[in-house]
Amino acid sequence: MRPVHPTADPNRIPIGAKLRASRQAQGLTLEQLATASGLTRGFISRVERDETVPSVPTLVQLCQALSLPIGALFEEPDIQLIRHAEAPVINMGGIGADERLVTPRSESRFQLLRSSLEPGASGGDALYTVNSAVESVHVVSGVLEVTLHDRRVSLEPDDTLTFPGQTPHTWRAGDTGAEVVWVLVPAAWSGSA
Repeated sequence: MRPVHPTADPNRIPIGAKLRASRQAQGLTLEQLATASGLTRGFISRVERDETVPSVPTLVQLCQALSLPIGALFEEPDIQLIRHAEAPVINMGGIGADERLVTPRSESRFQLLRSSLEPGASGGDALYTVNSAVESVHVVSGVLEVTLHDRRVSLEPDDTLTFPGQTPHTWRAGDTGAEVVWVLVPAAWSGSA
């Protein structure tokens, strides 16, 4: 039997961005991380820019200083593609609306909904709220009028309206219908895909 000698992948794993993101998420400066890890600020900066590859013991030092499991640097990111035609149809209560969830059902940080609205489609006559901290609507095409408890706002293509999620509101599409994208932060609901 002939021995097999595997070769390393010529593409380096870019761990620098993950280290930088972890440091910044914790509000640490390069200087603070240098002090905590016993490494120099310049060296950490080069590692974060993937200009140098740290040894395993040095990587362990950085991860310990960041309270970051070393394996987290090598995990594949959770990337999910949802094509519009395959996105689940949902019912947010709109009349004359084809509403689709275009983010994974398991995503709890935010939700993106794509609505194809017929002419005159609406969210109903009564004002309603959505269980989220922030709600935003972006008009792709057509016209959308959003009624809030104290005002009406007419949105045209490329306009975006953002308001607190617990704000009572409703909406109505213009005479030609509309294509809109809603963003809810955090997700109004989540579950398995």
